[in-house]
Amino acid sequence: MKLTNKVALITGGTSGIGLETAKRFRDEGAHVIVTGINPARLEEAKKELGPDAMVISADLRNVAEVDSVFTAIRTRYDHIDVLFANAGAGTAAPLEAVTDEQINDQFALNFKGIFFTVQKASPLLVKGSSVILTTSFLNRVGAPGLSILSASKAAVRSLALTLGAELAPRGIRVNAISPGPISTPFHGKLGLSDADLSAVAASIEAQVPLGRFGEANEIASAVVFLASDDSSFMTGSEVIVDGGISHF
Repeated sequence: MKLTNKVALITGGTSGIGLETAKRFRDEGAHVIVTGINPARLEEAKKELGPDAMVISADLRNVAEVDSVFTAIRTRYDHIDVLFANAGAGTAAPLEAVTDEQINDQFALNFKGIFFTVQKASPLLVKGSSVILTTSFLNRVGAPGLSILSASKAAVRSLALTLGAELAPRGIRVNAISPGPISTPFHGKLGLSDADLSAVAASIEAQVPLGRFGEANEIASAVVFLASDDSSFMTGSEVIVDGGISHF
C-alpha cells in the first residue's frame, strides 16, 4: 500500500472528490481525517470511512474554525504526512450580476480557506510531507458566468508555486490537482436551476474531447499519486485531469 501509516487530512472530504479520495487513502493504509460542514454528509462520511477516521465539522471560511481543526488533530496525532486542501465552492453569475458578497464568499473558501489551512497545518508537516491543492481547469479557460470561481482557482494554482517554493527547504512538496468537469455534487452548488444546470452540463460535456464527464475516482487516483512517494521529485506542478477540455 502506498500510504501505510501516513496521517492524511482532506478538507472538503465528505462528498465528491474529497470523500472518494478519503476512501482511497484509507484503502492505501493512511490514517484519514476529513472536514466538512453539511451535517448529513458528515454523518454519511463517518459511516463510509469507518470508526478509525476523524470526521470534523468546520467552516473553513472562518479562520478560528480552521484553528479548531488542528486543535482536534493534535489530540490524536503529532504530525501530518499528507494535506489535501480540497474544500471549495462556487456561484455562477454573469458579469452584471456578480455581487460583492459573492466575491467575498468564494474567495473566503476557495483561496483564504486553502491558504490558512496550509498555514495552520505547516507546524505539523514533516520532511517528506505532500500538500495537494485543488484548483480547476477553469484556471486556464474562459467560462462565461464563472469569472469569480475561475479567478479563485487561478489564485490556488499560484499558491502551489509560491508555497511550494516556500516549503521546499523543509523537504515538503506542494502540487496542484486540476480536475475538469467531474460528476460530483459540486455542480449542484453553482446556484443554477435544475433546467439551467442540465443545459450547462450538456454544453460542457460537448466540449470535452473525451466526450464525457470524469468520475471522482479518476481524480482520486491522481491525488494518491501526488500524495505518495511515486511523485517524490515533484513540487510546484499542476496535474491536469480534465478529459482534454483545457488543451484542445
